[in-house]
Amino acid sequence: MNHFSNSNAYIERFTLGQGDLLFAVKDTLDVTGYATQAGCRALASAPPAQHHAQVVGSLLNQHCILKGKTTLHELAFGVTGINPWSGTPLNPQYPELIPGGSSSGSAAVVAAGDVDFAIGTDTGGSVRLPAACCGVLGLKPTYGLLSRQGVTPAQSSLDCVGFFARRADVLRQVLSRLAIQPSNRLSTLPPIGVISAAAPSIDALILQRLEQAGARLSPILLPELDEAHLAGMTIISHENWQAFHPLLELDGISDDVATRLRSGETVKVAELAEAERVRQSFSDRLDTLLARTPLMALATLPELPPTLSEARDPLSMVSLTRLVRPFNLSGHPAISIPIGEIDGRPVALQLVASKGLDPLLVEAAEYLLARLH
Repeated sequence: MNHFSNSNAYIERFTLGQGDLLFAVKDTLDVTGYATQAGCRALASAPPAQHHAQVVGSLLNQHCILKGKTTLHELAFGVTGINPWSGTPLNPQYPELIPGGSSSGSAAVVAAGDVDFAIGTDTGGSVRLPAACCGVLGLKPTYGLLSRQGVTPAQSSLDCVGFFARRADVLRQVLSRLAIQPSNRLSTLPPIGVISAAAPSIDALILQRLEQAGARLSPILLPELDEAHLAGMTIISHENWQAFHPLLELDGISDDVATRLRSGETVKVAELAEAERVRQSFSDRLDTLLARTPLMALATLPELPPTLSEARDPLSMVSLTRLVRPFNLSGHPAISIPIGEIDGRPVALQLVASKGLDPLLVEAAEYLLARLH
């Protein structure tokens, strides 16, 4: 299975001890002695990193053992995970479907059982989306909770280091090893506000599964999701143009990524100002809603994950981020939880909490999965 980066295999000789966790790292995070190539041929000659990314170093000092670096959608700027240069990971549980992007390899190695957890990055859904496609858990922390030192691109107002795991208790251990203490285990779920924003069959399954777990539910209307999604697109286009446009002068960027990068050149100052206005108003709106119900629930993906053949045009797949990207804009933590299938394709629930309440999401996931499996 081509999950690991084709040119950056950082595979140590290791012996697992009691309490050790085996992990993998998306190739946008620095690992000492290995080039950070971000799945891009234009970075094939990048020099070896001089230091670990801060989060990598922290985990290595906390009984976590690094097995390898993982491939991704080129420059972490795409949603399918398809990458002809560094390799498209096989979706282990759903081999006909896309692995999802951009953190495709990290989701795949977890789904395959190769590691206990993996690190990804999430700028517009890039942890939660592949988690949903591969049937695993994917956590996007509160913006700024974890250091981005040693992460490509160096500057981002949207991006978060996040994590994949098959079990919620592993996510709990990872947070603990990063000095983010978990909350008490839940004896019952707090009230949940439910947003219906996906295909009707997906929303119906989510509602059914939450009711099955005994959740106290109330409907929420959040029409601002679409506006927040578009604002997030504006900002990521601008910021990725700033970060990566020099690479366009080199040979080695795929057409779909180059097209998206070039679109950032034309973002106007007024458009950025409007996107920032939406960021603030949307964040305030979420804070108000979460003060009433500590958790919000909605689908991770607005539709079922596409097959590899259905995703031949990567630019047509950006709408898959419609329900995840808004929470990058606002900075709120969110987690994707696998809850079932429709027509042989996975369905995932997304939970959102107030900023800083990341442990609550992990505990809620553990509570739900214990009652749904």
